[in-house]
Parts: sequence; structure tokens; C-alpha cells
Amino acid sequence: MTIADRIAAFRAELEEWLRGLYHGMITHPAYEKIEKEAEDAEDEFMLACFPDAFGIPSPVSYYTAELLPYLEDEFEAWERRLWDRESLIERKGQQYHF
Repeated sequence: MTIADRIAAFRAELEEWLRGLYHGMITHPAYEKIEKEAEDAEDEFMLACFPDAFGIPSPVSYYTAELLPYLEDEFEAWERRLWDRESLIERKGQQYHF
């Protein structure tokens, strides 16, 4: 193995290690935050469309009921997820490490 081959192998291993370090320190936590924010936005949208599911009266329920066939799968998962949560304060506290 020549010196050039050894240097190329070292550079390839160093590049792989740095890529893993970058993913672990910067990209991965960002993905988690983005996923949680997207989930929160979806929860807010579904709650605005279907507040009757939680006993909140809404004058627009008649119109948003037309969306139910299109959002059926998401609605069931959303309702289950909201009932399983302890509280919104706990959810936001997890995002900010309280």
C-alpha cells in the first residue's frame, strides 16, 4: 500500500466520521424539532376543523364536516395522539428541556 493510498483511505474515513459527527450534532436535533413543530401545526389545524371531538362548540362544524372523508385516517391518529398526551405544557416543556 503506497502512501497515496493510505492518505486516501484516511481521508475517506475522516470524511465519514465528520459526516456522522455533523449529523449527530446539528442535523438530527433539527429534524426532531421540525417534526415536532409540524406535528403541532397539524394538531392545531385538526383542532380548528373538528373541535366538536373534544366538546368545544364551533359554528363552522357544518362546513368542516365535509373534510372528514378526506382526513379520516389522520383524524383517528390525531385523536388517539391527543388523548394519550399528558398535557400541552408537558409537550412544550420537552421541546425546551424543562
